Amino acid sequence: MKREKLTNKDLWKIFRRQIFIRSCLNFERHQALGFANAMSPVFDKYYQGQEKVDAMERHMQLFLTQPMVSAIPVGVAAAMEESIALEGNVEPDSVNAVKSALMGPLAALGDSLINGTARPLLAGIAVGLALQGNILGPILFFIGMSIITLGVRYYGVFRGYKYGVNIVGDLQKSGLINKITDLAAVAAFVIIGGFVPAVVSLNLSWSYVVDAYTTISLQDALDGLIPGLLPVAVTMLMYFLLTKKKANPIMLMMLLMAIGIVGVYAGIL
Repeated sequence: MKREKLTNKDLWKIFRRQIFIRSCLNFERHQALGFANAMSPVFDKYYQGQEKVDAMERHMQLFLTQPMVSAIPVGVAAAMEESIALEGNVEPDSVNAVKSALMGPLAALGDSLINGTARPLLAGIAVGLALQGNILGPILFFIGMSIITLGVRYYGVFRGYKYGVNIVGDLQKSGLINKITDLAAVAAFVIIGGFVPAVVSLNLSWSYVVDAYTTISLQDALDGLIPGLLPVAVTMLMYFLLTKKKANPIMLMMLLMAIGIVGVYAGIL
């Protein structure tokens, strides 16, 4: 068994394997197989025979969190396995205890910051550009999300390994995860709300002829009162039907398409 610590080369191997943590996702143990695969450079370096089998089985227990921030427990687990193999000052059973403690808070953090804030923000900008016929829209989204996701994974593996189990106590004591999660949720709602008038299009074609020189447009009158009123109203109606009435989203999509087609041919929209 080798006695040296993990090198940057080893950590890069772990980083590359962690990217595919969902490649063998299943409903029995979720990301466990992907987690064990990410840890395989550690197993190969420190264990042989039954010890290697035990280490693999240790990381085949149920594991589930947001895929990108799962790099943090991967890095922490690598540091703990290194301590088990080289110093013997960490109980093997404590590895899964730490992983379990990180799953829930990190899932909330990753969903809020990445899925709930960064992705909608970049998607909104990309959609706005694409609606104008600008090819930079999808390119910007791809590059932006790649930087975020790979950056989070890199930070998780390398920093998680560097700080080890200390990162668990620091996160729990500071309450940082809860604070960031709450702020990210607020920011996501604000950002998504701001994009509604840009990505939801609804204009009324009705107009009222006052005399030979004056025509009043209902849409212009509404925009003069509250710009974007109709798109926001439709969005809020869909939100109400989805959350409160548990409406089928596919049926709502079909209904909106039908209303749009009929409205255009009837001269209403």
